[in-house]
Amino acid sequence: MKDPVEHEGSKTNKGSDAPETPDRIATAYHESGHAVMAISLGRQVKKATINRANLQTGGVRLGAVMFEKGRSKPTDDWLEDEVMILLAGMVAESRFTGRYCEQGAAVDLRAVDRLLGSRVRTERQLDKLRQRLVDKTEHLLSDPAHATAVEEVAKELLAKSAVSGRLVRHHLNQAIAQQK
Repeated sequence: MKDPVEHEGSKTNKGSDAPETPDRIATAYHESGHAVMAISLGRQVKKATINRANLQTGGVRLGAVMFEKGRSKPTDDWLEDEVMILLAGMVAESRFTGRYCEQGAAVDLRAVDRLLGSRVRTERQLDKLRQRLVDKTEHLLSDPAHATAVEEVAKELLAKSAVSGRLVRHHLNQAIAQQK
């Protein structure tokens, strides 16, 4: 995946200089989920941001995670890893909000369906495969180390609006070390 993972919102959402509103906190968790999952699966994250930007489609991007190009660990299943990274935003955000925000994750979910469409023949198979990967993503992010890393990165995003991939990796490594 070369494009940034984005969290899309409505035109009425506030900008990056906004106070810690529930929407801004949810966005921080969303982007933190993408970043932590990407690092845990061997992807190199350049940065994560919750700075607002206008999309060419007319919507508003509330945040994004940018990846280093051409740098990642070999993987057993590239497509599954990409889908889990895309789903991790919605899953992490739901830990704060208590529900999946499919509207905010619309760009991610369209990308998931596009990727998974190459592996299935029917809508039912797509639904089952998508749910299996949501469950797998939930399981990984519910691990205490990953949950701690998501929370710490979200706090950093709220304080600074953008963080480096190096900081995300630091929080994940620190959380893993504390669990041992």
